Amino acid sequence: MWSLVAPCAFLSLLLTLALLLVLLGLRLWLQGRRKARWARDGGPSVAFFHPYCNAGGGGERVLWCSLRALMNRYPGVSFVVYTGDQGVTGEQILAGARQRFNITLPRPVSFVFLHRRSAVEATSYPHFTLLGQSAGSMFLGWEALTAFVPDLYVDSMGYAFTLPIFRYLGGCKVASYVHYPTVSTDMLSVVRDRNPRFNNADFISRNPLLSTMKVVYYCCFALLYGLAGSCSDVVMVNSTWTLGHILALWRSPSRTSIVYPPCDVRAFLDVPLEEEDEDDGHTIVSVGQFRPEKDHQLQIRAFRKLLDGKGEEPAGRESLRLVLVGGCRNQEDEERVQTLRGLCQELGVADRVQFKLNVPFEELKRELVSATIGLHTMWNEHFGIGVVECMAAGTIVLAHKSGGPKLDIVVPYDDRQTGFLADSEDSYAAAMETILALSPAARLEIRRAARQSVSRFSDQEFEVCFLAAMESLMSQLTL
Repeated sequence: MWSLVAPCAFLSLLLTLALLLVLLGLRLWLQGRRKARWARDGGPSVAFFHPYCNAGGGGERVLWCSLRALMNRYPGVSFVVYTGDQGVTGEQILAGARQRFNITLPRPVSFVFLHRRSAVEATSYPHFTLLGQSAGSMFLGWEALTAFVPDLYVDSMGYAFTLPIFRYLGGCKVASYVHYPTVSTDMLSVVRDRNPRFNNADFISRNPLLSTMKVVYYCCFALLYGLAGSCSDVVMVNSTWTLGHILALWRSPSRTSIVYPPCDVRAFLDVPLEEEDEDDGHTIVSVGQFRPEKDHQLQIRAFRKLLDGKGEEPAGRESLRLVLVGGCRNQEDEERVQTLRGLCQELGVADRVQFKLNVPFEELKRELVSATIGLHTMWNEHFGIGVVECMAAGTIVLAHKSGGPKLDIVVPYDDRQTGFLADSEDSYAAAMETILALSPAARLEIRRAARQSVSRFSDQEFEVCFLAAMESLMSQLTL
């Protein structure tokens, strides 16, 4: 027996040593490239990993506000953004940030354009999607690291599996801003309870064996995800809900803090809050990217139920309008919008529903200011920037009774109500009916309390908290 085991053990040892030597060689090579850059540029560099920086969502607003804050605070540091966007220039990306978010950076930022973003696309992995995307992020991260070796690496999109690559191979300090955990205990409960949702196909939820296998798969993945995330020197999360999951998975409480995402509340404060004119009718507006988890179908179905409650009275139906405002990242999102338009036709509400895609900030502002209700339907939304913007604009929020809206945003302020929560088609329709039945004066009181409550989510508050969280790492770069 020993004659068989000894050669295998010896071969395994040789292969392990060879792998370690290869990894050490790669680390020395990458550190040499970083030293050469230092000699060329004469200063430290911070790189943000954000493959979809031109997407126009809340995560992108965090990116641009983070860059603006660091640039103002640390003038001697250069900044880079790794992006997978193709067919656009850096100037066009920055112009989009100005148009969509009203954000202008104080000085230039460099872009490293990655060519393998398809490696992190969900469509590339019809099965074992989480594992495939995570492995793909490592390939994309390797492409980024070999293209540019920074001193500090910041993952601002939630690709935790890139963290050990930059830390152990690149020799970089690493930080992460987590919008949404890649896997969570809520996802496990969905599969364990055999409940069909966005990440649980019907044929799996109906089969006990497949559901059990998927639970095991998620548990194993959660372990790997926790090990990868624990490599981060600084961890920032965007809400109480995200904090709970990240602490359970990454187990780094001393390095983890809540940094609420920046919401452009100041842009809405110049609009005075006044009682609405009932004769102008009521607009219900939804703000959010056209992704499946935003559950726009629930919004349309609840709106249909609200209209049905108005009976045959023409004035009741004609006084209501649903406006869906959101960004389309790709062809898949555009096809999703077409499906939603078809649903409106099927339910007979197409004449009362309007879609507005990739609109500039000023148009978004006009829609929010003129709306009576701001609608949000995502289950376990990690935070909800759109919810905050609605409240700042003076729109009465009706959000999902879960996640960030429930725990952090739509909460009492000075013992005053700031909005409404719902969790089903019937409860959304009933809540909309309740809001519309309130007197203009009663709605005005809720709107005032909501606007006063959102100052804690302003750009200024974000910058203070973000810079405080990053201080320990940035001070090491600028010594």
